[in-house]
Amino acid sequence: MRKIQTIERNSGIKIINFEKQLTVLGQLLLFEALFMVVPFGVCLCSDERDWIPFLCTIGITGLSGVILKYAIKPSSDNLGRRDGCMITCMVWILFSLYGMLPFIFGSSHLNISEGFFETMSGFTTTGATVIRNIEECSKGLVLWRAMTQWIGGLGIVLFTLAIFPSLNNSKGVFMFHAEVSGITHDKIGARIANTAKILWLLYGALTILLILLLWIGPMTFFESVCHAFAAISTGGYATRNESIAAFDSFYIKLVLTVFMFIGGVNFGLIIAAIRGYLKQLWKNDVFRAFLLLILLNYILTIISILHSGNYKGWQSFTIDPIFHIVSAMTSTGFGAGNFESWGELSLVLTIIMMYFGACAGSTTGGAKLDRLVYLFKNFKVEMKRSVSPRSLKAIRVNDQIITPENTNEIIAFILIYTGLILFGGILLSALDFPIVDAFFSSISCVSNNGLGSGVTGVTGSYDFLPNIGKWVMSFLMLAGRLEIFALIMLVTPAFWKR
Repeated sequence: MRKIQTIERNSGIKIINFEKQLTVLGQLLLFEALFMVVPFGVCLCSDERDWIPFLCTIGITGLSGVILKYAIKPSSDNLGRRDGCMITCMVWILFSLYGMLPFIFGSSHLNISEGFFETMSGFTTTGATVIRNIEECSKGLVLWRAMTQWIGGLGIVLFTLAIFPSLNNSKGVFMFHAEVSGITHDKIGARIANTAKILWLLYGALTILLILLLWIGPMTFFESVCHAFAAISTGGYATRNESIAAFDSFYIKLVLTVFMFIGGVNFGLIIAAIRGYLKQLWKNDVFRAFLLLILLNYILTIISILHSGNYKGWQSFTIDPIFHIVSAMTSTGFGAGNFESWGELSLVLTIIMMYFGACAGSTTGGAKLDRLVYLFKNFKVEMKRSVSPRSLKAIRVNDQIITPENTNEIIAFILIYTGLILFGGILLSALDFPIVDAFFSSISCVSNNGLGSGVTGVTGSYDFLPNIGKWVMSFLMLAGRLEIFALIMLVTPAFWKR
């Protein structure tokens, strides 16, 4: 190890290449400015005054990108693992800082804390909002709000890897692992850039299909686009204050349920199924667990609804509970009704579903069902060992042996993940949130879910949170989206040493 460090020091290689990082971030800001042209055009076509804030934001973002991209001349183009980690974290923060400007300058009139919260919630596909009346906002702002979720659904860095062939190396793989959700990061293509392109192609195709299906129903084309962006990214931003309940359409609920479910499945499995390997779906332990838990939660939710006596018509026993369960498990957070009126059991089930989420390798948040499956199988093995100490039973998930190191990492993640939820719940309680609402909201932010309870319910928002609370919740959203370890690395002393 000393020899390696000596060689690195003598060769003049920097442990962190800040200059090259800034040029990459500058390129990404140029792409963010390009994305903003779409809502800017919508404002112009709709004769909305918010075209001015968007034009200013495009100018500021584009100019910043040009300065970072072309004014800085890095002495080396080499990017190490630490650079990949920093880029992965910084791009989410920068995109939120620049992306919040239309909300601050535009018709929503948010302050800096609110604007950053709203945009971070969008890019992390959380769906929590501080805008109490979204129907009063311009179409341009509503579209940009939906676009932030669509961009963040697969990941900003994943988009970078798809368009930068130069990152198609071990550093690109590390950035891919740092951003793509969950503990399984299967490469679909031979090269990491090919994997990113295939994933974005599938993502775009599903989005277009969903737009067309929603447009057939009672939604306008504009509403179809916004809800398609929010559904396939499992983000949950709606165009109306009452979310999906405002449409009161069985067809809309059914279509969104199907696509939220697809968004909760490992995209690698979806691509394998498209290629004809359908057996891989059923052989996958996590996919089977996903289906089983949906069925189990449906049965328990029906029992809760019957016990509460709060049901109105046949949809209360069919599409409404299924829609809510899939929305909660996939961290989408769309609301089709007041699930709190279904009884306390329904509330508890929702919290559990929000905590674990759906499959790794999808657009969903939460701790991921993969980790739940691993822990369950590890528990079974440990129980057998307690009876037969000499037994050497390996833990297998999807025909792969899970090493003790993997198990330790999963346990560490669960502990830190739970600690963040407790931290957020205690903080919100200290800020005079009702205790149930406080911990529900904390789980919602950490798991990137967006569902609300009580004061943050279907028609509620986080607008009354003090500014410090909004900043902390924004941090929890980012930590949940990057699955903690990437952020922890930045505050570890060893990260900054050779």
